[in-house]
Amino acid sequence: MSIHQKLAQLETKFDQLSEQLSDNGVIAKRELYNKLTKEYADLKPVVEKFRKLKSLQAQIAENTEIARSDDKEYAELAREELPALESRVETLEEEIQVLLLPKDPLDEKNVMLEIRAGTGGDEAGLFAADLLRMYLRYAEKMRWKAELISQSDSAGGGVKEVIVMLEGTDVYSHLKFEGGVHRVQRVPDTETQGRVHTSACTVVVMPEADEVDVHIDDKDLKIDVMRAGGPGGQSVNTTDSAVRITHLPTNTVVICQDEKSQHKNKAKALKVLRARLLDQEQAKQNAEISATRKSMVGSGDRSERIRTYNFPQNRLTDHRINLTLHKLEYVMEGDLNEIITELRTHHQAEMLKAEGK
Repeated sequence: MSIHQKLAQLETKFDQLSEQLSDNGVIAKRELYNKLTKEYADLKPVVEKFRKLKSLQAQIAENTEIARSDDKEYAELAREELPALESRVETLEEEIQVLLLPKDPLDEKNVMLEIRAGTGGDEAGLFAADLLRMYLRYAEKMRWKAELISQSDSAGGGVKEVIVMLEGTDVYSHLKFEGGVHRVQRVPDTETQGRVHTSACTVVVMPEADEVDVHIDDKDLKIDVMRAGGPGGQSVNTTDSAVRITHLPTNTVVICQDEKSQHKNKAKALKVLRARLLDQEQAKQNAEISATRKSMVGSGDRSERIRTYNFPQNRLTDHRINLTLHKLEYVMEGDLNEIITELRTHHQAEMLKAEGK
């Protein structure tokens, strides 16, 4: 089947959905109506571009015919328009190819974002706190909801480890290439000689998993309750509100103690556990894929250094796509659009190459 035939089929399906969505019987069935509305919304961008493409192709055919006419002035005008029309057709065809690429089924998922301080002592903890602030600012710009799941602070106002749930439109689609080692080069406040220190943090981006994605048997769980530790005022160490869940088959351990309620901590811990188990399954699949072909943006290995933040030179470098930006202060304020767009574009280009082969 040619691309044109496939697009024609999608256009027919789009028209059918449009009719169904105006049917009172369908409107009354809320679940069916929502399902069809989503299908309609998914098809709309590609159908609109296909219709523009057909219109341009018809215009090119008309201009080509006019260019053969005896009216020399009219023919010349038609010929002059052809290169611009053909260029627009080429651009539209490329855009349509991108829209037809297989969608990642996880793209629409919410995300568990985990940041851990790595090498570099207190400075790594401070950088982890900076990364957390950067992603929260970006989430705010994207109008996503952010919920703190758990946080372990380090000395000097930094963060040892933090997990945040980000909820909104296509969160995983935007953040899935952020996973890996983020390296910082800067002069710490405590450095008296003005020397640049290098520290690192690990970022893990896990799509939120529900019971359909990851089934967990109760018999596979060991649940311990304990008193919360660390700073927190009167309630700390007075009630058994902290929860530690161990998934026995994988020996995955999750601890949540930020809530005063044991029930809330357990619910949050189960959310994190599901996300980690789904992440482990994804990592296994990615390893299998990488064994047969190079991954499209990095290896997906969280030990891979993906980005360097050089503060003295106001420079950010993404090593996977050789992108360098000299506006680090804006990036740290959550201005991540340019980086994320470049990563997604690179990923799409690699997918198109793979499809071509």
